[in-house]
Amino acid sequence: MKFVSTFVIIIALILMVFNATKINFNAPFESDSIVALITILAALCAIVLMLILKTSKRIEKKVKQKK
Repeated sequence: MKFVSTFVIIIALILMVFNATKINFNAPFESDSIVALITILAALCAIVLMLILKTSKRIEKKVKQKK
C-alpha cells in the first residue's frame, strides 16, 4: 500500500506540472486552460486523499502495536 500511494502522489505531481504548462494565463478560464485547471484541482484532491490514507495507515499501525 505504501508503494501504491507514493506512486499515485508522484503521478499526480507530474500531471500537475504538465497541466500547468497548458494554462493560458491571459485567459485562464477559456477552452484548454479550464481543463488544465480542473485537472490540477483533481490531482490536488488525489494527493490529499493519498496523504490521508498514509496517515490513517500509520495510526492503525501504532494502535496495533499498543495492543
